[in-house]
Amino acid sequence: MTASPRLTFNVACIQVNTSNDMAENIDKAAVFARAAVKDGADLVMMPENVSMMEWGRENTLAKAMPEETHTALAAFKKLAPELGVWLHCGSLAVALRNGKIANRTYVIDPRGNVAAAYDKIHMFDVDLGNGERYAESATFEAGREAKSVNLPWGNLGLTICYDLRFPNLYRHLAQTGADFIAVPSAFTRPTGEAHWHVLLRARAIETGCFIFAPAQTGIHAGGRKTYGHSLIVNPWGEVLADGGLEPGVIMAAINPAEVDQARARIPALSVRTRYSDGVEQSGNDELQFG
Repeated sequence: MTASPRLTFNVACIQVNTSNDMAENIDKAAVFARAAVKDGADLVMMPENVSMMEWGRENTLAKAMPEETHTALAAFKKLAPELGVWLHCGSLAVALRNGKIANRTYVIDPRGNVAAAYDKIHMFDVDLGNGERYAESATFEAGREAKSVNLPWGNLGLTICYDLRFPNLYRHLAQTGADFIAVPSAFTRPTGEAHWHVLLRARAIETGCFIFAPAQTGIHAGGRKTYGHSLIVNPWGEVLADGGLEPGVIMAAINPAEVDQARARIPALSVRTRYSDGVEQSGNDELQFG
């Protein structure tokens, strides 16, 4: 019996310079989403913190909202059916009952329903030097579970930004069915210049997945600088589109059959040893993938 051909589709990644004004940010994202759909996008991807880039723990906590009343989530649930597309909402700051925040991805179907949600697992606790320090774990609650969602064209694995540096999560997503992996990000300029392209290409090559990485760009509240360069990468590690430094939209035609072809050529995902799959660390907790 011959397998049915896999459906092709167009993916768009939105690149924005998010401020600390939520209404303004939602409007900006919607303008780009409408432009992407006008140009033929079937799946629209937004970056991390698409609705708010605030500076400082107190300011961030003050502007986070519970899921049930989140202004941006409500707006995007209306936008998806208006445009008739699948909408990946990058990530939103969702207030939790324990006083912390979830950095949470939502994937919304063309009817406006939330098809999947994912909380960022790996917290960005780093000291980049020259006074640039980040301690996400002081404000955000780390997620505990890998997530993916079935789309009409295949399975989309969900990750966020700093997750990119933990390859076993990506291997786990691929081994459990992902054809594409989302990496909505707000990469800092120093780490982006050093590592962004090579890490995204590596994750694509290792997993045989398409990588969709919409990104923040420019200067934000508190002087934070993000790298831009939203990327779409194919399973062979080739960059199909690069957003550069300016806000805008990148798009690429995606043929999911390329996933099967790449994995047939190099079947690394089928190799299971004590070294190919392992334990991920998040703070003091162990997360087992694979």
